[in-house]
Amino acid sequence: MNYRIIAYIVGWVFNLQAIFMILPVLTAVVYGEKDIFAFFAAIVVCLVIGLPLTRKKPTNKVFYIKDGCVAVALSWIVLSITGAIPFVLSGAIPHPIDAIFETVSGFTTTGASILTEVESLPRSILFWRSFSHWIGGMGVLVFLLSLLPLAGGYHMNLMRAESPGPSVSKLVPKVQSTAKILYSIYLGMTVLQIIFLLLGKVPLFDTLCITFGSAGTGGFGIKNDSLGSYSTYCQVVTTIFVILFGVNFSAYYLILTKKFKAAFHIEEIRYYFGIILAAIILIAINTRHMFSGFAQAFQQSAFQVGSIITTTGYSTTDFNQWPALSKTILVLLMFIGACAGSTGGGIKVSRIVLLLKAARKEFQLYLHPNAVKKIKMDQKTVPHETLRSTNIFLSVYLVIFCASVLLISLDNFDLITNFTSVAATLNNIGPGLEIVGPMGNFSSFSYLSKSVLIFDMLAGRLEIFPLLLLFFKNTWKKF
Repeated sequence: MNYRIIAYIVGWVFNLQAIFMILPVLTAVVYGEKDIFAFFAAIVVCLVIGLPLTRKKPTNKVFYIKDGCVAVALSWIVLSITGAIPFVLSGAIPHPIDAIFETVSGFTTTGASILTEVESLPRSILFWRSFSHWIGGMGVLVFLLSLLPLAGGYHMNLMRAESPGPSVSKLVPKVQSTAKILYSIYLGMTVLQIIFLLLGKVPLFDTLCITFGSAGTGGFGIKNDSLGSYSTYCQVVTTIFVILFGVNFSAYYLILTKKFKAAFHIEEIRYYFGIILAAIILIAINTRHMFSGFAQAFQQSAFQVGSIITTTGYSTTDFNQWPALSKTILVLLMFIGACAGSTGGGIKVSRIVLLLKAARKEFQLYLHPNAVKKIKMDQKTVPHETLRSTNIFLSVYLVIFCASVLLISLDNFDLITNFTSVAATLNNIGPGLEIVGPMGNFSSFSYLSKSVLIFDMLAGRLEIFPLLLLFFKNTWKKF
């Protein structure tokens, strides 16, 4: 374990957190809010810790996957704790566990909230909640890699630990260049959505907050009804962009480099859009009697399907009141999630496709025991290592899911509430059903249950293993 370089990376995360908080400070200045001092205090804390840790570059730059996982996990814990300081000091969320829950939900792009009412909160606090989605969407370590050559030739171990999906690949030979490309695409799409929303006469503050939540597929609303009170134009634009942010960013790079054929042949994306279209049509047919016509039912179902499968979590209607079929489809979409290499959460479409192909291979081997079958994705043979990691991920995922449902059941809520609460947090969705539905929140849970759900949100965003490694004694051995 290279403790010095891990401390160096975590130190830079402290410094970045201080820089990120400048924007809510400016927001407080613009709106004349006193909460500016809460952010100043958090900035001071971050710099007092971060500057000494980054004052001198480490001499030993050897950096393995274990070090990368630890650095990423600690960085996200640091982000969550320091990001909660303004909530506590401003009085918006007085209890530390509640504040950390809200902050973790923001950075992990979950969008689950313990707040029963948000419209009375200061603008700077609302901005910070939404901006945390944008920070966490692409990943803070990926952002750091795009700015600084941190770890010699070992950058990939950091990106692999933070980036979602069964496998992570470089777009270009240099990892730092890959990180810059990813963030350029991310920023470009963010600006594009801002422009479209402003053209629809959505207020600037609302536009920024909605866009941050869409880009990071987070879903913190600044109104009590999420996006329900906004225009149909705003809802349609948001629907389109949340779905686009759920696409593997590699496809956008291929399109930008004019490799259109390669982009449109990515199997995962075809399945992703196929699932979305099928779900929209089924829900629209199932809920048409609840709206003025099929067109409105289609628009509303498209919004909710796009929001849930990309793990954004915005809502325009109380889908808790929808028929059982529609709610069941939404719950299934919670587990599927978006594409690997996107800002979305969930198990990921690519993993689901791989598991289905592996199952088909097993059936074929039962029929033809001597046949040689290979699993292919995008016309390439899938390495055994990728299949093995997918199977292990699913196994550990199920163990954590079951254990979490069991622990929060101590609060004596109904099974649907407990089940969807864990599904919504572990998959970084936001809203569930019943008590934690789109019109509800997580405030009723005990602090023990909230702590379990905090763990689930972090585990879901970091794809489980980086966080779990912190609890193994061998992880911390120096050599």
